Amino acid sequence: MRNILIIGAGRSSSSLIKYLLDKSSTENLHVTIGDLSKENAEKKINNHPNASAIKLDVFDEEERKLAIQKSDIVISMLPAHLHIEVAKNCIEFEKHMVTASYISKEMQELDQTAKEKGLIFMNEIGLDPGIDHMSAMDVIDRIRKNGGEMLLFESFCGGLVAPESDTNLWNYKFTWNPRNVVLAGQGGASKFIQEGSYKYIPYHKLFRRTEFLTINGSGQFEAYANRDSLKYRSIYGLEHIPTMYRGTIRKVGFSRAWNVFVQLGMTDDTYTIEDSENMSYRDFTNSFLAYSPSDSVELKFRSYLKIDQDDVMWDKFLELDLFNAIKKVGLKNATPAEILQKILMDSWTLEAEDKDMIVMHHKFGYQDKNGKHQIESSMIIKGDDQTYTAMAKTVGLPVAMATLKILNGKITTPGVQLPINKEVYEPILKELEDYGINFVEKNVPYLGYNPEVVIG
Repeated sequence: MRNILIIGAGRSSSSLIKYLLDKSSTENLHVTIGDLSKENAEKKINNHPNASAIKLDVFDEEERKLAIQKSDIVISMLPAHLHIEVAKNCIEFEKHMVTASYISKEMQELDQTAKEKGLIFMNEIGLDPGIDHMSAMDVIDRIRKNGGEMLLFESFCGGLVAPESDTNLWNYKFTWNPRNVVLAGQGGASKFIQEGSYKYIPYHKLFRRTEFLTINGSGQFEAYANRDSLKYRSIYGLEHIPTMYRGTIRKVGFSRAWNVFVQLGMTDDTYTIEDSENMSYRDFTNSFLAYSPSDSVELKFRSYLKIDQDDVMWDKFLELDLFNAIKKVGLKNATPAEILQKILMDSWTLEAEDKDMIVMHHKFGYQDKNGKHQIESSMIIKGDDQTYTAMAKTVGLPVAMATLKILNGKITTPGVQLPINKEVYEPILKELEDYGINFVEKNVPYLGYNPEVVIG
């Protein structure tokens, strides 16, 4: 049997594992799940005859090498910074590799060696990055084939809670790594280009510069800019495009409230707080406010941030228990960001029957001999439950499909790559439709860049 090694059995791996196990008999596959917790890996395979679970500590070089040697292809579902040692072993033992993460500088440096050995290192093949690349290139290549010149490309994506499971004032629950949500937007100004003008938004202003979208009758959304939209010009072959913008989708009102955490400094991950394990949630909140022997923490909070008592914003912070004097942080030597994550997880963790929702929306503006045109392309996917989430489907299924197509010789181009070539995106997008993951396209009048526009 052909052995697929999956390293990491986290929340995004459920649909990936199910897809491969469902096809294991017809495709002659044995799926090995390696995780730091063997028990966690065993739960994912549920005694399937064509699967096995192993304890795998990625930092244990001998353990890691032995597992990779036994495989025909390796899927790494580890955090992005841990891929590189796996990749080096895949080079050493001449194994193909698939990840859903962005291509790092260190990974890119393996490109020439991978090509020389005929190895495929497919990266950025999840949701965002992944489905965003494939769905964008599908339309862009079609426009070019028909003689069009791209004028505008905007792309938005968000992991949200489905309306029927939306039970809090923030209209949000965690559908992926909570740490990444807390740290979103940090690490430099967000960069993009609008109508030929370069624009930069520093982190402390990011969540007050949003644009609004209404997508396919699913309600109104807002989007804030992703960190670096400019790099996608060269990736997509759009070096001279006047407008290129990528953003993260949230429900309207989220960003205004989240900005409070940014302004207070609660999302900072660069220092630790003394005696953090013994702090109450109220102590944590108070630590960012001025000292006053007479004013309450609540009054100082509202006064400093200019929030009225009857503003729904205030209700959002009350809902999070930020002023609870009993609940303890319980984290030793924690950063503000780590403590905020702990507090938010109390309120924003998906319940067993909760459904999440993925929303992706693209805008393509182009010009041909008949004038200027615009295409809107949208995808809205709901999860089944806490395990088989929309996030797990849209991240895991493309990873699984790419893996099987590499094994079966359907994807053959070697090297470190992302899924922007037709040999990759065309069959995967087609197969994703069988799982209800598809885009609805429509032609609309060319609007150019207009952040106030409501997309119907």
